[in-house]
Amino acid sequence: MNGAAVNLMEKTFSDLKAKGETALIPFISVGDPDPETTVDIIVELERAGADVLELGVPYSDPLADGPVIQRASERALVRQITIESCIDTARKARERGVNMPFVLFTYYNPVLQTGLDRFFGLLQEAGISGLIIPDLPFEESEEVLRLADQANILLVPLVAPTSSSRISMILSRARGFVYCVSSLGVTGERSAFHQNVDEFIQSVRAQTELPVAVGFGISNREQAERFAKICDGVVVGSAIVRKIEESLPLLENEATKEQGLLQIRDFVAQLKIKN
Repeated sequence: MNGAAVNLMEKTFSDLKAKGETALIPFISVGDPDPETTVDIIVELERAGADVLELGVPYSDPLADGPVIQRASERALVRQITIESCIDTARKARERGVNMPFVLFTYYNPVLQTGLDRFFGLLQEAGISGLIIPDLPFEESEEVLRLADQANILLVPLVAPTSSSRISMILSRARGFVYCVSSLGVTGERSAFHQNVDEFIQSVRAQTELPVAVGFGISNREQAERFAKICDGVVVGSAIVRKIEESLPLLENEATKEQGLLQIRDFVAQLKIKN
């Protein structure tokens, strides 16, 4: 790393570890239903107990995303949401007093279109702590990692149960935390996970000192509790994006918007596991 001040995400995981708590890491699709409401939702997520927030950049060809997040991306793209407007949404949330670390979740093409130097400058200005690029192969990540380190942005890797022979290689460049994929295939709510998921997570933990978070499919408190016992962080995406989708009629009416936001906050609050 470049000797910069401790990254906010590193500090958050360290503080949670000292308290014996597992990080709740929601994922939302930025711009669904609109950027202003996304900022309102971010404020409510922090109030609900979220510790780290993944900000999903809407993309027209989201290879890792299931139907719920795809629909959210489609709704956002209709409103011309771009990677730059997503970063700007993070900046506006900071202006509203949100303190939790942000992780931008984006496919690589929008990053390339923005230009790497400009992209990392924008992340710094907006106070974004981390970056996940699910379609960036390890073999092609060196330049992105170099620029991320310079900007004190943590490039978080995804590892899957099928990554076994590559795990140590991927972890050699890991920053921030390691995102363990609990199930094969795309994101989405599930009733069951990969049969060897516990052994997989234990294997990853044995090979890194970084916090280990698990995601893909976690959608209720029971599942969050199950993984909180063996991980440092629990990522919940599709279930929250679905709750936002269900709340759209309320969110899109100024008279009922607060009611919609409260529904989302209540749903997320019950996912926070306090050990």
